[in-house]
Amino acid sequence: MFGNTQLEKLTGKRVILSQPMIERLELWDKMLCGKAPWTDETENYSGVKSLGLESAVCSEFANVTLSEMETSLDNDKLNELYQKALRNFNEHFQTGLGLGSMVVKPIGNTGNFEYIPADRIIPFEFGDDGRLLKVAFIQIKEIDDNNKYYRLEFHELTSEGLHIQNKVYKGNNGDVGNQVPLSTVDEWAGLYEDVLYKGMERMDFGYYRNPLPNRIDKSKNGVSIFEKAVEQIKKADQQFGRLDWEYASGERFIFADYTAVKKKQDGSFSMPKSKERLLIPYDADTSNGDKTLDEFSPTMRDASYIAGLNEYKRLVEFNCCLAYGDLSKNESVEKTAEEIKASKNRKYNMVNAIQVNLKDCLEDLAYAIAFYQAMIKTDFGFNCTFHDSVKTDEETERAQDRIDVASGFMSPVEYRMKWYGEDEKTATYKIAEIRGMITEGEQP
Repeated sequence: MFGNTQLEKLTGKRVILSQPMIERLELWDKMLCGKAPWTDETENYSGVKSLGLESAVCSEFANVTLSEMETSLDNDKLNELYQKALRNFNEHFQTGLGLGSMVVKPIGNTGNFEYIPADRIIPFEFGDDGRLLKVAFIQIKEIDDNNKYYRLEFHELTSEGLHIQNKVYKGNNGDVGNQVPLSTVDEWAGLYEDVLYKGMERMDFGYYRNPLPNRIDKSKNGVSIFEKAVEQIKKADQQFGRLDWEYASGERFIFADYTAVKKKQDGSFSMPKSKERLLIPYDADTSNGDKTLDEFSPTMRDASYIAGLNEYKRLVEFNCCLAYGDLSKNESVEKTAEEIKASKNRKYNMVNAIQVNLKDCLEDLAYAIAFYQAMIKTDFGFNCTFHDSVKTDEETERAQDRIDVASGFMSPVEYRMKWYGEDEKTATYKIAEIRGMITEGEQP
């Protein structure tokens, strides 16, 4: 990303994206790519590599959130486009969770969509509800390793409607350079340089932001889902480096005198391929008591390292609002039923908060699709529901309900209404029919 000063110079506006926030975005992105500063192999390499906990946290929340979601539009034409936008939503949503926010936006009326991560979003103004009111998006097109085109797409809600501008700059990695015509890049040639859509009261995209407080610069910019666990993730990576080193340094070796190793005809020593890591030839001095064969087999201390690593993973789970066992090994730590229940409730509450924000994002996306298809006045019928399988899976809940019915704590009518989606009249009729209390042809 460009620095805060560069962004303000480029856009000519006050940017609600502080330098500390930009630096944090860069850190989250590096962590997601497995290239956090403490794993950098180019300087002071210490054998520490990423465990990928950051990606695991994002994928867990994305998978749980989206697997519980059922969403559609009543209008068939718009629903087809809406479902197309959600086809690859999971992978982009994981990035949105990791970087704190994201935008999904129709590309005009083409039926295609673009997913814009937080490091390509330049916010200028937020509403009281956290929605964007004034923003610019950066799109980059590389010419070669040094030269690039940068397109800035400005969106602003005004009293007259939605104002959109497009500007293109030709520069390099360190500098945006000078403004050039939109037609310089073929795929951008058909875009409007400046257009006002009168009467628009909402943005033409869906904006998702993580439901977490921003303690970096106190702004309404989204923060990473693993922000509170950055230090614990660092310690887990370092602890795994220690464990990996313990295994590497604890490998068994046999020091063998050259006389104990076979020679080839050319005078070189020959060892079986399978024994090359095990046998280390050396020149033994038997007159001083050296052994012809000597073994190096240190005691492994891996159990302590594994226990420490598991504890760091549990800290990551706690700080990211995951349930115990999502990353760590539950069987290695004794926990009471209340602890397990509390961790599931913690995860459920976070998933529920994510779903609330995601629902707002998808509803705005549906509106944007209708806008670009010139169907803004159409009642497209937005539907979005979520289940709560974080606390209990469906089969377990259903089995428990059967027990409640048998025990008299739940009526058969309630059971059918819940699990078959029937209204009370239909459920009552079906039960009577099953019990042989309905004559043929009788209507519910």
